[in-house]
Amino acid sequence: MKIAIVGSGISGMVVAHRLHARHDVTVYEANDYIGGHSNTIDVERDGGTIPIDTGFIVFNERTYPNFCALLDELEVASQPTRMTFSVSCRETKLEYCGGNLNEVFAQRSNLFRPSFHTMLREILRFNRESKKLIDSGDTRTLGEFLDDENYHQLFVRDYIIPMAAAIWSTDPDLMFSFPAAHFVRFFDNHGLLDLKNRPQWRTIVGGSRSYVEKITASYREQIRLGTPVTKISRDTDHVDIFTDDGAERYDAVFIATHSDQALKILAQPSELERETLSAIPYQPNTAVLHTDPNLLPVRRRARAAWNYLR
Repeated sequence: MKIAIVGSGISGMVVAHRLHARHDVTVYEANDYIGGHSNTIDVERDGGTIPIDTGFIVFNERTYPNFCALLDELEVASQPTRMTFSVSCRETKLEYCGGNLNEVFAQRSNLFRPSFHTMLREILRFNRESKKLIDSGDTRTLGEFLDDENYHQLFVRDYIIPMAAAIWSTDPDLMFSFPAAHFVRFFDNHGLLDLKNRPQWRTIVGGSRSYVEKITASYREQIRLGTPVTKISRDTDHVDIFTDDGAERYDAVFIATHSDQALKILAQPSELERETLSAIPYQPNTAVLHTDPNLLPVRRRARAAWNYLR
């Protein structure tokens, strides 16, 4: 079969990897690089080069079993890493890191600050009580759940909302409208509601480009970079892919893009397709790769993998 794949992120790359040996596969990619969220940048530092991932960064064996199997198949090495989180507030001067006790109390005055101990108790309460939301059918937002359960404002302001905003790269105020059950399920799946037996996070040796290079090596010439698809038109026995260079006919197409992008290029979508593909809202985010220590907590003990600065 002659098959088109739109998008060269993880989904598109895996489809092409599985099909290219038995079918005539063409991958369309709007960007000028392969990999989607897998984007490694070399940074010159202290006389050497450090590969830095700016999109997809970490994974673990518990919640990424299929990806781990893929890395094993490709013989791509990974290494353990820490996934700690810190909060640093310029106004209140609060700093802490959610690692070991030395890091939690990186700001030694917090040992004698009742408000900080209140926040810690509320973290333990949330970890214990929020699990009742998992698979409960509860439709409340995170904000409604926090209000209904009378969580202390210090916990809300200095822990749960900063962590949520960092994980989802979202405006903190928008997190209050996030579905509470989905929020807690994500935290539980990633071991964030437990103090023990958390999954070991890992990062790919050499950056995520290591697996991108291996998975695309055998069909690299079949990837069309800088070629955004403008329209996909379907008929009973074929699919037409339109780009700025014209149209090309295929037997089938895999759309491996974000859902809003898929809806935009899909000609004459059905009502079900329109409803499904428009259900997930997106927002633009700007990522800046920098080496400015002023955007880190003042105390080195409080510095983490994820640093929330307010």
